[in-house]
Amino acid sequence: MEALRVFIAKGQFVPGDRIPPERDLILQLDMSRSTLRKALDALEREGTIWRHVGKGTFIASERTEAPFDNVAALAQQLTPVRMMRARLCVEAAIAREAAVNASREAIELIRAAKVGAERAVTWAEYEACDDRFHKAIAEATDNLLLAALFEQLNEVRRAVGWVKLVRQTECPQPSHSSFMEHARILEAIEGHDPNAAYEAMRRHIGSVSARLFSEF
Repeated sequence: MEALRVFIAKGQFVPGDRIPPERDLILQLDMSRSTLRKALDALEREGTIWRHVGKGTFIASERTEAPFDNVAALAQQLTPVRMMRARLCVEAAIAREAAVNASREAIELIRAAKVGAERAVTWAEYEACDDRFHKAIAEATDNLLLAALFEQLNEVRRAVGWVKLVRQTECPQPSHSSFMEHARILEAIEGHDPNAAYEAMRRHIGSVSARLFSEF
């Protein structure tokens, strides 16, 4: 991380600038691909950079002290129900835009995350793949602002206090409703059907919410 920070500072990169691709950074910084990716992941989490599939890695805008930038403070003011309502509004619109703009590469990333979730042998593995599924859809919009908005929404979602779910099984069963819901979302995006993608995502988020909150 420190090597990357020094590289960015010496290169006089400013917000919005794209930094060199991984293959160049590996040579310039003399580090392995796995080490570089861990450092990039860490800098992305702290908000120094942001990444977009097919576009590259960019320097993020400087953070302000606005309330929305303080994830912990915002999360404390949100209930899980309101968090899910925000997802219902935002992610449905993102799915619609993904159906309009998704490239073949972007669709394959969505498909890979979907398959990974179906093959998960633990709930933690499933949740990681589910997270990649939704992130891949945001990136498929080919809209940097929407992708950044999703990342902010997802960061707040992780910070909101959730009641720990009691799982009845060690991993999702084949009948898990999200599998079919994911398939419908992917089908709509792959078919470039924005209305179907919007509705499929709304039904999916609504289904997840219904399982969590009877009042939703």
